[in-house]
Amino acid sequence: MPLLDVTDVILDPMFVDTATYTRRVQTIGLDGLAVNGDTTASIYGVVTSDKGDILHRLADGSRVTGSIIFHTITRLQSGGSGFDADILTWDGRQYTVVNVNSYSRYGRGFVACSCDLIPLAG
Repeated sequence: MPLLDVTDVILDPMFVDTATYTRRVQTIGLDGLAVNGDTTASIYGVVTSDKGDILHRLADGSRVTGSIIFHTITRLQSGGSGFDADILTWDGRQYTVVNVNSYSRYGRGFVACSCDLIPLAG
């Protein structure tokens, strides 16, 4: 196991930032369609840039995509059986958690989550 424990950095007030996440539990309604039940909680973590905001110019217009990486000890989810992907709200913008990488070798429960900006703006 590496000697660096990044949970010390994640909990350090000089690096930590607050965000909220919305967990979306999915059930099947009487009409056979998915129904989301949302719960929201505050979490702490460190935000780093992923690809940033990117302008895509197309023949029929343009749109902006964006992404961040959120480092935290909260186990966010990118979807699965009975769950939709978590929605992370940070700095007034909403992101979908698209990938969760476990870095528990660098600290108990530490994950780095790739998050894509929603909605697409253009």
